[in-house]
Amino acid sequence: MAAAAAAAAVGGSQSPQAELPAPGLALDKAATAAHLKAALSRPDNRAGAEELQALLERVLSAERPLAAAADGEEAAAAGGGGGPGAAEEEALEWCKCLLAGGGGYDEFCAAVRAYDPAALCGLVWTANFVAYRCRTCGISPCMSLCAECFHQGDHTGHDFNMFRSQAGGACDCGDSNVMRESGFCKRHQIKSSSNIPCVPKDLLMMSEFVLPRFIFCLIQYLREGYNEPADVPSEKDLNKVLQLLEPQISFLEDLTKMGGAMRSVLTQVLTNQQNYKDLTSGLGENACAKKSHEKYLIALKSSGLTYPEDKLVYGIQEPSAGTSTLAVQGFAGATGTLGQLDSSDEEDQDGSQGLGKRKRVKLSSNTKDQSIMDVLKHKSFLEELLFWTIKYEFPQKMVTFLLNMLPDQEYKVAFTKTFVQHYAFIMKTLKKSHESDTMSNRIVHISVQLFSNEELARQVTEECQLLDIMVTVLLYMMESCLIKSELQDEENSLHVVVNCGEALLKNNTYWPLVSDFINILSHQSVAKRFLEDHGLLVTWMNFVSFFQGMNLNKRELNEHVEFESQTYYAAFAAELEACAQPMWGLLSHCKVRETQEYTRNVVRYCLEALQDWFDAINFVDEPAPNQVTFHLPLHRYYAMFLSKAVKCQELDLDSVLPDQEMLMKLMIHPLQIQASLAEIHSNMWVRNGLQIKGQAMTYVQSHFCNSMIDPDIYLLQVCASRLDPDYFISSVFERFKVVDLLTMASQHQNTVLDAEHERSMLEGALTFLVILLSLRLHLGMSDDEILRAEMVAQLCMNDRTHSSLLDLIPENPNPKSGIIPGSYSFESVLSAVADFKAPVFEPGGSMQQGMYTPKAEVWDQEFDPVMVILRTVYRRDVQSAMDRYTAFLKQSGKFPGNPWPPYKKRTPLHPSYKGLMRLLHCKTLHIVLFTLLYKILMDHQNLSEHVLCMVLYLIELGLENSAEEESDEEASVCGPERCHDSWFPGSNLVSNMRHFINYVRVRVPETAPEVKRDSPASTSSDSLGSLQNSGTAQVFSLVAERRKKFQEIINRSSSEANQVVRPKTSNKWSAPGSAPQLTTAILEIKESILSLLIKLHHKLSGKQNSYYPPWLDDIEILIQPEIPKYSHGDGITAVERILLKAALQSRMNKRIIEEICRKVTPPVPPKKVTAAEKKTLDKEERRQKARERQQKLLAEFASRQKSFMETAMDVDSPENDIPMEITAAEPQISEAVYDCVICGQSGPSSEDRPTGLVVLLQASSVLGQCRDNIEPKKLPITEEEQIYPWDTCAAVHDVRLSLLQRYFKDSSCLLAVSIGWEGGVYVQTCGHTLHIDCHKSYMESLRNDQVLQGFSVDKGEFTCPLCRQFANSVLPCYPGSNVENNLWQRPSNKNIQDLIKEVEELQGRPGAFPVSISSETNLSKEMESVMKDIKNTTQKKYRDYSKTPGSPDNDFLFMYSVARTNLELELIHRGGNLCSGGASTAGKRSCLNQLFHVLALHMRLYSIDSEYNPWRKLTQLVEEVNSQLGNEEQQPEVPILYHDVTSLLLIQILMMPQPLRKDHFTCIVKVLFTLLYTQALVALSVKCSEEDRSAWKHTGALKKNTCDAEKSHEVLLSFVISELSKGKLYHEEGTQECAMVSPIAWSPESMEKYLQDFCLPFLRITSLLQHHLFGEDLPSCQEEEEFSVLSSCLGLLPTFYQTEHPFISASCLDWPVPAFDIISQWCFEINGFTERHAEQGKALLIQESRWKLPHLLQLPENYNTIFQYYHRKTCSVCTKVPKDPAVCLVCGTFVCLKGLCCKQQSYCECVLHSQNCGAGTGIFLLINASVIIIIRGHRFCLWGSVYLDAHGEEDRDLRRGKPLYICKERYKVLEQQWISHTFDHINKRWGPHYNGL
Repeated sequence: MAAAAAAAAVGGSQSPQAELPAPGLALDKAATAAHLKAALSRPDNRAGAEELQALLERVLSAERPLAAAADGEEAAAAGGGGGPGAAEEEALEWCKCLLAGGGGYDEFCAAVRAYDPAALCGLVWTANFVAYRCRTCGISPCMSLCAECFHQGDHTGHDFNMFRSQAGGACDCGDSNVMRESGFCKRHQIKSSSNIPCVPKDLLMMSEFVLPRFIFCLIQYLREGYNEPADVPSEKDLNKVLQLLEPQISFLEDLTKMGGAMRSVLTQVLTNQQNYKDLTSGLGENACAKKSHEKYLIALKSSGLTYPEDKLVYGIQEPSAGTSTLAVQGFAGATGTLGQLDSSDEEDQDGSQGLGKRKRVKLSSNTKDQSIMDVLKHKSFLEELLFWTIKYEFPQKMVTFLLNMLPDQEYKVAFTKTFVQHYAFIMKTLKKSHESDTMSNRIVHISVQLFSNEELARQVTEECQLLDIMVTVLLYMMESCLIKSELQDEENSLHVVVNCGEALLKNNTYWPLVSDFINILSHQSVAKRFLEDHGLLVTWMNFVSFFQGMNLNKRELNEHVEFESQTYYAAFAAELEACAQPMWGLLSHCKVRETQEYTRNVVRYCLEALQDWFDAINFVDEPAPNQVTFHLPLHRYYAMFLSKAVKCQELDLDSVLPDQEMLMKLMIHPLQIQASLAEIHSNMWVRNGLQIKGQAMTYVQSHFCNSMIDPDIYLLQVCASRLDPDYFISSVFERFKVVDLLTMASQHQNTVLDAEHERSMLEGALTFLVILLSLRLHLGMSDDEILRAEMVAQLCMNDRTHSSLLDLIPENPNPKSGIIPGSYSFESVLSAVADFKAPVFEPGGSMQQGMYTPKAEVWDQEFDPVMVILRTVYRRDVQSAMDRYTAFLKQSGKFPGNPWPPYKKRTPLHPSYKGLMRLLHCKTLHIVLFTLLYKILMDHQNLSEHVLCMVLYLIELGLENSAEEESDEEASVCGPERCHDSWFPGSNLVSNMRHFINYVRVRVPETAPEVKRDSPASTSSDSLGSLQNSGTAQVFSLVAERRKKFQEIINRSSSEANQVVRPKTSNKWSAPGSAPQLTTAILEIKESILSLLIKLHHKLSGKQNSYYPPWLDDIEILIQPEIPKYSHGDGITAVERILLKAALQSRMNKRIIEEICRKVTPPVPPKKVTAAEKKTLDKEERRQKARERQQKLLAEFASRQKSFMETAMDVDSPENDIPMEITAAEPQISEAVYDCVICGQSGPSSEDRPTGLVVLLQASSVLGQCRDNIEPKKLPITEEEQIYPWDTCAAVHDVRLSLLQRYFKDSSCLLAVSIGWEGGVYVQTCGHTLHIDCHKSYMESLRNDQVLQGFSVDKGEFTCPLCRQFANSVLPCYPGSNVENNLWQRPSNKNIQDLIKEVEELQGRPGAFPVSISSETNLSKEMESVMKDIKNTTQKKYRDYSKTPGSPDNDFLFMYSVARTNLELELIHRGGNLCSGGASTAGKRSCLNQLFHVLALHMRLYSIDSEYNPWRKLTQLVEEVNSQLGNEEQQPEVPILYHDVTSLLLIQILMMPQPLRKDHFTCIVKVLFTLLYTQALVALSVKCSEEDRSAWKHTGALKKNTCDAEKSHEVLLSFVISELSKGKLYHEEGTQECAMVSPIAWSPESMEKYLQDFCLPFLRITSLLQHHLFGEDLPSCQEEEEFSVLSSCLGLLPTFYQTEHPFISASCLDWPVPAFDIISQWCFEINGFTERHAEQGKALLIQESRWKLPHLLQLPENYNTIFQYYHRKTCSVCTKVPKDPAVCLVCGTFVCLKGLCCKQQSYCECVLHSQNCGAGTGIFLLINASVIIIIRGHRFCLWGSVYLDAHGEEDRDLRRGKPLYICKERYKVLEQQWISHTFDHINKRWGPHYNGL
């Protein structure tokens, strides 16, 4: 053996061990270990040490095992037959022995644990572990706790959640750097280091010697196993090595779990540099060590890393012991390695060249990076271990070991430094990895433990240049996928951007590094260093600029793009994660005035980077047309830091703003995005595919908006507030391409926009201006106001659940920002603005969640359409908000019509941004507004109500924000003569409103109606002076206006500013020659804005002179202007509000308004309507009319449909009534008429063309779940609670049947009971009928049309063609009449004896179909086929109970049991009794009548041998009693008293020819009642005690001879007792039996009650049966009189019976033969049986007849109790913890969902269980998802959850992890659907499960 060989190798040493035999026995190992320990304890332990070294050398020799493992063939040889694993195990055994120093290893472990100062938990977990996070206790957002610590701590009322770990993590309990001490659990609260005794020296002495060798051995294995081939090593090889090392690493992991004492030894070993040097340097004579060292060097080299001293001598002393371990300082020979680096990097790039279509760009790297990127020097085991961990791509075991050590503080620091040192190497490995996802998770698993700790992060930042390393590594990583930017100037651009198509971005490979960076920036001390370090800021801006302008979109103008690239996901994710989140992190530290300097730094470098960018893309002043990028991170950094500076740091805005020229450049690209958004929504980018719409949506979507659109709009607001307003406004209209539209002429030529896009682009431009001018998010709103505004906007669009609100409200993404979701301010704002609507349950099964809806006052005062427009992802949400607003106004009676969006007052502007309001007071805007008002008034084309709405909004904004310049204006009014050259005199809107404009010169196409051939030349001059040289008059040269301003700004210094007009840089807008001739025309206008508004009022109201200044009647209005009447309304209200505000602002305006109103305005002059326009107007009118017609039709159709639904349909609830069209009321019709829902014909069902009912057959075990106790069973939540099924109805019936079968003849047993408690067939119908041949063709068509159907046509499934209810068979209707019933129901006067005879004769006739069976009709075929369907509905095991398989008795039993099942279930649906009476809904949709015909026809085929017909035993006295007991060997028949009476009833009735006569029915019931009553008496006699029996026997005997003795229960009881006493039934009572007997004394009342209760179930079923067969209504009654009412209804009570004295059940008896004779005959049978089997005889007599209603298991209040018990519970079948555990809510069985482990014959466990427990119906709670899944046969559906959180929401998959509580209403609904078998009808989303659940 290998061990023996090893021992021989050490023979040279002089130790006593040399002579030992091969140390294979544990005893010898222990002895050796003890000896060594003793030797080492001596003061002079050199000899012992050498001896130990030799032993270890021998045991842990690294050469053998791996060589053996690597090549399978040699394994056997090398291992000496022990296989590759034997030697390692041997080695591990040795190590354990040596560590324990001769003692037992387990005792050693326990001893070490005793010295554990467990201050930290530090439990490490891997992915998918369930952990907790408490935001109340966490200092770091990454804090997490294991379940144990969480439940041990006190977190009541905290904001916590449970989560499934994605990457793994560790428990922070006890670490006060990461969480508050108040949250520590009981174990880790005590700083217990004080009272832990000191570790005895000798305990761990051996460990200190053994472990270094052991770890070195591990490292050698790792070196050996890593073969660096030319390409990347395959996963397989690496995994092979790791599997071999599994035991070693596990051993180390176990050591870490021994607690602090062992951890500190390990730390010493791992960080001791001397140890490492001695063992690994590869010097010395050991060849193996040399080889290993070479391998290590090769691995380093191939990783693109250098070993700092690449010389052959390794013994050189380190430069100085004090320097940091970071390789940057030990930077010796690195410069020589640059060449080598490049080559390795090149391969890396060519490998993936094919990814992006465009050529990659390679940047030159500087040497500073090189030191970080390429030098690694290992000085300790820890460092090399981490190196190999990375090399092997972070094997889970290694990661867990390294993390388990973290509670040791010294180790934590050393490990963090090592991790940082390897950071660049980690990035390189990650980039190459094939499994980057898994690897990313493992990296973060480690780094989040290190960098969440502020103290540690600060230390590493100071000592190891952590920030430099991180930024450099990120930069370096992105540099590998850069391409040339094509933005702006394609040819000459010098800018490079990341290529979003590369795997690096597409797969998010960069996220571990970015998330570390974000994590360390959350620490103030680290962020400050970053913000102070100018070099770092420059590098970082450099990094950010890689993303500036990425993913450029070019508009496709000709054909649709072939391939829609989906790179935009990558682009948005990259900007959010790599740029925005670090930005928010930095911003969170710039909150106070002291941090001004930081902001100045960032802004300075940001502007420099922007300037570089503009230069690189060669940008002058015009953006390139038809291209847009949504990614401008530099702009956004700049904007957000500006906003912070003004809001929190009191910085003067102008001190951080650049010059005007830069501002102009800055606004171009964000403005381009806003215009492009409008273009995209106008469908101008439609040829670019759907992805461009996706980008537009993502840009405004809640997770991105505050890092994208908000900073963009803010930046534009800043630019607008500092630039010339005319320039800005004209830029906007030019960007939106609507300049040409802004003309007074009715026709115009737009060179850059198609006519169909004009309207929506104009709406876009105006909406943008409104948003720009009204939004205050960064211009003065406080955080709480912002939160409130966001919340109101979201709630106005739709009612929201709490979680979707949290998701939709853009929170500042940095977790420390204060508005944490779920934090105090969120909840308080929510309760202020919204009302909670509790979850509702619609019978349709669509379950609502708890919703929040805006309060009325919010709609009234806070609804802000601007905010809604800004925040909507889908345009329909704006409409939805307006519809809800309209509904609110109608409901509250504030406004009946269609309102316009309300005008909302704004928060005051922060003084720094006052300049923004100049936009409202610039002539350019006023001209635009004037023009648009005029065009709307004149009905020019392409204008909409939306345009008008925005125009009025802008005017109102201007009035609200006007400077008070009224006073001096009054003085300077000299009429319009003064200002010849300009449209408007000044720039103030208030005064410009009243300014009349008389004539305007316009350029129009020659075809326009305005061109009058004889236009008077004179008019132009006196109105507008010389138009040629006045630029201002032609607002339509907006472009020229803008250029001029631009020029002025650029050439502030030069004097000839106005002459130089710079040529347009790129004239790509219009092709020359495309425009028709334009000519100049002059229009007479003579309007002012005020007069236009008043005319508009007339136009909107449709009345002349509709406007009357309100202040003329009520002067108060001017004093107190805030009038609620104006706050909601339509356009008319808006105009009135504006005029009122205008009048308020100036007396002049007021006067002019009054003047205009005094002049009776002539009607608006009719326009000259051209033929073309007339056509369009007609078209519009025609369209309008068509629309109205359509609406009317639709409304009519809807109402018809509704009435149809009310009468014909009931899919949703089992409650609604459905009129059955089966029975017609008029008695003169002789046959029932049916409507076929397919062909629509009505007619009777006939032999050759039968009609059938649409039915659903399903197997059901609901009945079997009834229990006999009222307490519902609870779901087990501890090991002690278990549910045993032996008290269920099914179990009891099973036991009874098998007991009977043991002692009696099989065929007789099968008639004595019913089956179908489990797996019974339930038949239900929707009540619709169809011809059977129609149905067949319908099925054919379904079969051919296999579109997405939730059902399988091959199994006969379909949906009812009329009501779409699920069905799977058709039940033929028996041809015959309704009226027969009436004939049969007439009471006959025959006495009971005659009827009994008739019944017997009828049963004796051989069974036959109505027509002889030889000539098979269609009907009989159908009857047979449906019978086959019924049989196939349930599994064989639920049909076959006979001992001889396939016996006819079996079928017989099955058939009458189907009837029993359906009757019993209907009884349960009625609540278990018939007190409610009535026809009941079930009756209307019941198919029992038809079902009975089918069953009866089939049962008649089996005639019961008249010898055995129980009817004889019931109605005749048998003479030769003794013959029965004659032959002993043959099993006897079942005694009649053991028969189940209800089963007998069904057998008797189904054996009769149908339709049955009423008097026969009554006769059968009467006879059976006598048997039932006798059974009740017998059971009573068995239940009571001996004394009671003798007393009753005595009292009854006295009355025996009275006249009605046969109807007195006392007499009968005494007779029964005396008869049964002859046998042994009563004798066997030992004392133990007495305990069972109820101690209560039996009073006559309690006896009567017992007898009634015993008989009631039979009476109920019988009454139901009578109701179905003869159509009689059931009377309703009180519960206590149910017995008497039912018995009289059944005709058991004699009619003359008086109701005065208390009711006695015995009075219903009507004995067919003398009572005492028949009773004694029945008792004789019993006595015969009890002679031999008294016990069983007795058990069979006591039948439990009072079953309670079935219930699902009761669930605990809190979901956590279920989750904690079940999610770690092992499966009883496979003994593993299932991945998807589930529990059955019917019986509490624990199953593996989808688990292959528990699969049997290709059925997974849930499907199997659903068949065994529910006969194909299973209701399972999925533990890990909190949802309920329903399995029905071969389909399944997700039902929903019965557990909701505090806000009434489900939490599917426990994603949010908030505490969940049971929702009793939902659970009731679930139970109701289960009991009523309506899962198939109510739940809509079914899918096949292919037995895989």
